[in-house]
Amino acid sequence: MFDPREKIAVFIDGANLYATSRTLGFDIDYRRLLADFREKGYLVRAIYYTALAEDQEYSSIRPLIDWLDYNGYKVVTKPLKEFTDAQGRRRVKGNMDVELVVDAMELADHIDHFVLFSGDGDFRCLVEALQRKGKKVTVASTVKTKPPMIADELRRQADHFMDLANLSDSVRRAPAERPSRAGPEGETDEYDYDEEDYEYDEIEDV
Repeated sequence: MFDPREKIAVFIDGANLYATSRTLGFDIDYRRLLADFREKGYLVRAIYYTALAEDQEYSSIRPLIDWLDYNGYKVVTKPLKEFTDAQGRRRVKGNMDVELVVDAMELADHIDHFVLFSGDGDFRCLVEALQRKGKKVTVASTVKTKPPMIADELRRQADHFMDLANLSDSVRRAPAERPSRAGPEGETDEYDYDEEDYEYDEIEDV
């Protein structure tokens, strides 16, 4: 699936990957994930996409975002948009599809192999466009849940499919582990975040 001579880019749909790993019953160890792809080839970029609530004094995902930012990932965020639906319920929208697609197409001339951590069927057209440019695309999600977390059309379009259920041993975060964040001066400080608080139940992906 991977050639060590390839230039690789990893694109992570944060909300989708979180929902998938939670359904499978484990948390992602992002340090191990990054190291794994550095062993597979020449990793040019690893980008994590998520929407954030900017009006909150504290966001439970902020420690994770900070750690990713200091430890080899590029993080792309935008504010959540809040609205009230017809039933008077509070809803928020946090779609990062456009940002991910634009970044992928801009990087296409410099990458041999794209790895997309998402099961969102809306990305099928992106995968097809990258393939027309001669790029290889691997999609990572799972079909081991009921229903599967990946859209069938996306899985069919991809050159390769990686099931997260089969990768759990290499990317699983041990329950007691808390990664260290390297600060601007190279020092580290421990942080504690709970992915159970990293909820998307009210986010509409529209």
